[in-house]
Amino acid sequence: MESSHVISITNVGPSKSNKESKIHSSLASHLRYKQNKDTINTIHSIKVGISLVFVSLLYILDPLYDQVGENAMWAIMTVVVLFEFTAGATLGKGFNRGTGTVLGGVLGCIAAILAQNLSGVGNSIAIGTFVFISGTTATYFRQLASIKKRYDYGVMIFILTFNLVVVSGVRTHDQKVWELARERLTIILMGFIVCICVSLLVFPLWASDELHDSIVSRFQYLANSLQDCLEEYVKTEEENKHGASFTLCKSLLDSKSKDELLANFAKWEPWHGKFGFFYPWEQYLKIGEVLRELAAIILTLGGCLRASRKAGALASESETVEFESCEAIGSRIVWSMREVGESMKQMRKCEAENHTSKLKAARTELSLMIATSKIAAIENSTEALAIASSVFFLMEVVDKVEELIKEVEQVEAIAGFRAHSTPPSS
Repeated sequence: MESSHVISITNVGPSKSNKESKIHSSLASHLRYKQNKDTINTIHSIKVGISLVFVSLLYILDPLYDQVGENAMWAIMTVVVLFEFTAGATLGKGFNRGTGTVLGGVLGCIAAILAQNLSGVGNSIAIGTFVFISGTTATYFRQLASIKKRYDYGVMIFILTFNLVVVSGVRTHDQKVWELARERLTIILMGFIVCICVSLLVFPLWASDELHDSIVSRFQYLANSLQDCLEEYVKTEEENKHGASFTLCKSLLDSKSKDELLANFAKWEPWHGKFGFFYPWEQYLKIGEVLRELAAIILTLGGCLRASRKAGALASESETVEFESCEAIGSRIVWSMREVGESMKQMRKCEAENHTSKLKAARTELSLMIATSKIAAIENSTEALAIASSVFFLMEVVDKVEELIKEVEQVEAIAGFRAHSTPPSS
């Protein structure tokens, strides 16, 4: 009689105390997140209020108003449109606004003066030509990906400032054009300085911290999702009907735009805390991309395991191949993900060779599982397909975690993470 390779997961679901502990932990984590979010929103709102009070003094105090006059309104407008949630966003927007204003103002003044040297119809034709050329050229460059990514706001301000200066120069003398541009630029600079000082000195909110925390937390989220995914195989329909364990995993699939935005803002921020100049934020985006791919694979694996569990109702009537080693292999993958995430959080090296060797052993076991099992001999084709797909996607998870470790190694090398002081224990 031909022997079959039997692979099974012990049909022991999580105990009631473990499930209650998970629920309490998730609830506490959610409450902490909400509390921190509310606190950060409150801090940002107060900072905007403080900035508006400072620039309003240009109107309120007579000595200051005598110096700036009605142009004080430009400082208030600058604070309203410039102040962003994080310091990096404020700095980036301020740099763009300042550069766009200076270039637009200078070129606008030159164009206005050149046009004023012409008389009659020539003046109008020159103004129209300058407006058309600047608007067309700037709008074209604004659509380029490299410009749009970081300097879109600056180009928009350039178009606005250039046209305001050129058109207003039609009814103004040469000296008046320069004086008007200088006054407005000075007031805008005052508003920018107020924004930067308040943003950097009053409880600064860093985009770099937010991006770092967001990326490293996903290691834990995906590790938990993979663990729950393997546990689902032994759960009943009643225990599994809500599917809440994959909510965070699904949310990661839409995180690309937020990651790119935070990385862009982080590049504008000065040296602070753990993050210096030229920190490898682009590498963080690569890690985020691999994490999204891993999340998609875990979700697919969960679907295959659910299909396999449903088809398992016919197990007593057919020759069945069950996943004996999957839980142990999954535990090793989960452990590696958590260790790598924790190492990245602490900004220390993750002992990549140790994790890679464990993952290679896991891949070998999964390959042997397919080679020595009787999946093809199962009478129920649905069950056979579900089991084979589950093993295949678990191998895909192993491959993605290995790729993830390589990307983390790149960050460690570029950012100069410190060596691991004590070896982790599995």
